[in-house]
Amino acid sequence: MTIRVLVVDDSALIRSLLKEIIDAQPDMTVVGAAPDPIVARQMIKELNPDVLTLDVEMPRMDGINFLEKLMRLRPMPVVMVSSLTERDSDVTLRALELGAIDYVTKPKVGIKTGMQEYANEIAEKIRTAAGARIARRKPPGEGGPSKSALSLGNKLASTEKLIIIGASTGGTEAIRDVLVRMPSDAPGILVTQHMPEAFTRSFAERLDSLCKIKVKEAVHNERVLPGHAYIAPGHSHLQLKRSGANYMTALDQGPPVNRHRPSVDVLFRSAAQVAGRNAIGVILTGMGKDGALGMLEMREAGAYNFAQDENSCVVFGMPKEAIKVGAAHEIVPLNVMAERVLAYLDSLGARSNRV
Repeated sequence: MTIRVLVVDDSALIRSLLKEIIDAQPDMTVVGAAPDPIVARQMIKELNPDVLTLDVEMPRMDGINFLEKLMRLRPMPVVMVSSLTERDSDVTLRALELGAIDYVTKPKVGIKTGMQEYANEIAEKIRTAAGARIARRKPPGEGGPSKSALSLGNKLASTEKLIIIGASTGGTEAIRDVLVRMPSDAPGILVTQHMPEAFTRSFAERLDSLCKIKVKEAVHNERVLPGHAYIAPGHSHLQLKRSGANYMTALDQGPPVNRHRPSVDVLFRSAAQVAGRNAIGVILTGMGKDGALGMLEMREAGAYNFAQDENSCVVFGMPKEAIKVGAAHEIVPLNVMAERVLAYLDSLGARSNRV
């Protein structure tokens, strides 16, 4: 089946380059190109595309306002086309909150050459979007997250245990869903989400504004504290290490693993080696298999692992691969993932108190 794509961008050059890239793929074609959302709205009705690529800054109506209306009235797979700037990273994260599947970053200079270098990534993200699960999503402040019914009052669970999370496509919202339900006395949390360098700080700051726990972009050689979550920066692998009685972060700019840096496998493997049975692994929505073998190593080292179920995933790739190799103990819907993790930790504390 050929994936029918509508390109929406106010730049004639970008529209032309995207058309050239997409039409060169054997399984997709550009059915139309619109210079702004007003034109796009009519083209969507006439052409019924499978996937939309959408620029952020456009005349007449910006991409975010258009996306918000689109996802309310006619939800469909959307890949944002954004520049790698701090402001654009905030706007792109907002787009993901509203239901966009993924984003492609425009090069700052050498647009024609840069876009051609992104050709494989663009094509892959359009394919992923075409097969993704689309749902209307509520942005923060609309209804709000449900509060966790659990609070980890026992110190064993909160100081000795760690929660280790990995995600990719669809993961920004899945991670938010888990972290906003974590109580202030939750164990230390390490997170790897496939994301460019310019986006991770904005992502951490956005989460920090929503959560009871403190959320920050990880730095090298930092003590991992209870009630804190550490997001892997987009330029480095995040690993866990130990210094005496303390867990510490470590950043590594080694080569990509599974084509990613940061890589979920790198984080999970370090957790297996350093934390062993004190780790709780969580693998969320994402394309590919990054994290599956690392999570298996965690299980073999004594960790207890959770995988997001297919129905609640935007893309059931990474959890599926982890389940396939036998790495997950439990397969859990996203809306109860935090509660299941906390219930498991609470049961450990209860068993300890009986000893």
